[in-house]
Amino acid sequence: MMDNQYPQSDFLLVPIKVFHTMMLINLINLSTFILLGSPGLEVAHIWISILFSAMYAVAVLGNFSILFIVNMELSLHVPMYYFLCMLAVTDLILSTSILPKMLSIFWFNSKEIDFSACLTQMFFIHCAAVTESGIFVAMAFDRYVAICDPLRHSTILTNPVVAKISLAVVLRGGMLILPYLFLARRWPYCGTNIIPHSYCEHMAVVKLACADISISSYYSLSVTFLVIALDVFCIAVSYTQILRAIFSLPTKDAQLKTFGTRGSHLIVILASYIPVLFSALVHRFGHNVALHFHILMANSYLIVPPTLHPIIYGVRTKQIRNRLLQLLTHKGM
Repeated sequence: MMDNQYPQSDFLLVPIKVFHTMMLINLINLSTFILLGSPGLEVAHIWISILFSAMYAVAVLGNFSILFIVNMELSLHVPMYYFLCMLAVTDLILSTSILPKMLSIFWFNSKEIDFSACLTQMFFIHCAAVTESGIFVAMAFDRYVAICDPLRHSTILTNPVVAKISLAVVLRGGMLILPYLFLARRWPYCGTNIIPHSYCEHMAVVKLACADISISSYYSLSVTFLVIALDVFCIAVSYTQILRAIFSLPTKDAQLKTFGTRGSHLIVILASYIPVLFSALVHRFGHNVALHFHILMANSYLIVPPTLHPIIYGVRTKQIRNRLLQLLTHKGM
């Protein structure tokens, strides 16, 4: 007869205790995540960082210039430029939420990010993206009223109305994105803590959870399609009416001038939606898409628009361009 030193129940508890210990170790490790940057393009990190740094510098300088000029020029205190200032602030938040950490990865190999910091970055990136989409709708509505009903523009878009529209746009962004954080925080993270991305993109983070993340996936996809479908529809309706008004102008020169300005705005707006939709679909269905290509596309839709907006909406806008030239000429004298 074998002499057991331990009761049989203790032997059953050993693997359970080991499992719980491993779980605790994993949970402790997952208090931080590791951002890889652009997996597969490590050799080109320095060149990518130079390109993104230059774009970030243009975005910061251009958007701050717009804010400064609109603040200084009383004649620009009208709805169109209020919305433009909102867009500039949103672009600054969007680009600043991603670039400093991305550059620290590329330059200093600083890949760790705290879980709370990761969720904070996630909120600002996605909230700014949704808010920016709402600003495009507001700007399209402003242009629709200005071109199709110019005599009533000042009575329709008063300062209180503009303030309410702006508040609604910001609140919509925050309310739609807050569930991202609540859902991401509730999932258990007990596996790898490596995020194959250069920032804390929502789906890239929740995919690390060792649980069924269908709620997060479906909600994220619903928000993406709801925002894009609703906002693009509103913009399309506004610009359809604007185009009808443009083609009813008496001269070809007037038509071409107005269409050139509005056309460039419309192209920039639509170009902002295509990469977002592409990234959302790739996360769920694009398993054959190269990871480095997906990461570059995801980075581009956060960095390229903040760089282009000051050029398209600022430099090509006559009032801002003239005021900027006056400031530069005056300083040069």
